[in-house]
Amino acid sequence: MNKQWGVGFSALALALALAGCGGSPGTTSPTTGASPTVTSAPAPGATTTAAADVELKTASSTAGQIVVDAEGKSVYFFTKDVKDSGASACKDACVAAWPAVTTTSDAPEVEGITGAIGTINTADGSKQITVNGLPIYYFAQDKEPGDILGQGVMDVWYLVSPAGDMIKSAAAGGY
Repeated sequence: MNKQWGVGFSALALALALAGCGGSPGTTSPTTGASPTVTSAPAPGATTTAAADVELKTASSTAGQIVVDAEGKSVYFFTKDVKDSGASACKDACVAAWPAVTTTSDAPEVEGITGAIGTINTADGSKQITVNGLPIYYFAQDKEPGDILGQGVMDVWYLVSPAGDMIKSAAAGGY
């Protein structure tokens, strides 16, 4: 009986955290995705950077080509963010479920991404990476490289395409 209560409270806590992250769509246009095989390749004409230096790269998933970090963890856009605002709309409980993708560099190294890469300052003084002027995030429930469990959560969290668009047509899951 106590185990059932613990599971119930855990589910309730997650639901409350995600509810703080819901809302109406923002200004970024959706894209569609196919299901190619797993790869990571530089953009045509791009120079290849040593793998240890690359902070973001591309990978294939059931949602199509997506942006991932150096370890292969998927990254997401939040539709409540405003392009080029220099701020994240993810606050308080939202931050626990959707941690910022951060860097120590003013110009993060990427491979295969054609969207514009930048940074904004977070409330704690870190630098959060942006793609096409929108901050990017991890989903805390994505545990392994290739997980895309955050895709479409509350209809406000979407994977990032290499061009810097939101991928809105794919279901959650993995590579």
